[in-house]
Amino acid sequence: MRSFRFAGLLLLAVGVCAQAQSPTYGLGRAPTAEEVAAWDIAISPDGKELPAGSGTVAEGEELYVQKTCFVCHGLNGTGATAPRLIKRDVGEVDDPWDYGRVLPIRSPYATTVWDYINRGMPLGMEGTLTPDEVYSIVAYLLFLNDVIEEDMVLDQDSLPNIEMPNRNNFARVPDWFPGQPRLEGYPY
Repeated sequence: MRSFRFAGLLLLAVGVCAQAQSPTYGLGRAPTAEEVAAWDIAISPDGKELPAGSGTVAEGEELYVQKTCFVCHGLNGTGATAPRLIKRDVGEVDDPWDYGRVLPIRSPYATTVWDYINRGMPLGMEGTLTPDEVYSIVAYLLFLNDVIEEDMVLDQDSLPNIEMPNRNNFARVPDWFPGQPRLEGYPY
């Protein structure tokens, strides 16, 4: 009796494995090289993947209103339902955590800010901004946070060279596994 059960389980396991390797019956397909390239939009800290384009603070200020960023983030980058976009205090702070969780100031690289806005904004219409619009909005946000001067033009060459205030203080959250003690005093 025991050998029949084992044989039955073995046949079931073989059947499941064979089914996993069966034909797709026309459902799905491998992506084309063009499709893969279209989704390969990650921007590294050195910015080598940034597209051509440029933007200024003045253009970004206009786009912030035109693209309705203010609806979620507030007219001045704070005070609405979405996270604030400007740091709490203008000027220097001793502890980078005092800035709050504000992407345009807390990010270690300006390219990260560009990448996030390019991929995820505006909410509900993600990916609709042109590279020029993204450069402009990033310029505006970096200006509001005292990172760049008002007359700076951002493009694929200048953006990666911006020295972000938190570049040397950014730390990766250490891996944590169940059963391990949490780090005391860690802000997360």
